[in-house]
Amino acid sequence: MAADIHIERKHTLGLAGARKLAWRWAEQAENEFDMSCTYEEGDDGDEVQFTRSGVNGTLKVSAQQFELDARLGFLLGAFKERIESEIVKNLDTLLAAKKPASKTAAAKAAAPAAKKKKAG
Repeated sequence: MAADIHIERKHTLGLAGARKLAWRWAEQAENEFDMSCTYEEGDDGDEVQFTRSGVNGTLKVSAQQFELDARLGFLLGAFKERIESEIVKNLDTLLAAKKPASKTAAAKAAAPAAKKKKAG
């Protein structure tokens, strides 16, 4: 019996930002897990299809969320929890790295540039 993995993650990256992150996710899947990935861009969302022996699925990318569905074959079904936690960890790590800086941090970063402009 095959096991299913379903993961959803909301984000505020917009489609362009989500697309960049999805490309990085696909590259990681290919390099770290020997997946074969196909990336299809659409007008209002993209889809990454991934496959390797015993696993196949899709990562749907929209301006507001990522939705991953994977089907594990019989042999990998026993490792469902471990595989799912690894997918979640990778996706969450990529999302954490892309979170926009807070307004305070952005203001502090902009302050030195503004001072230099006045002095010049």
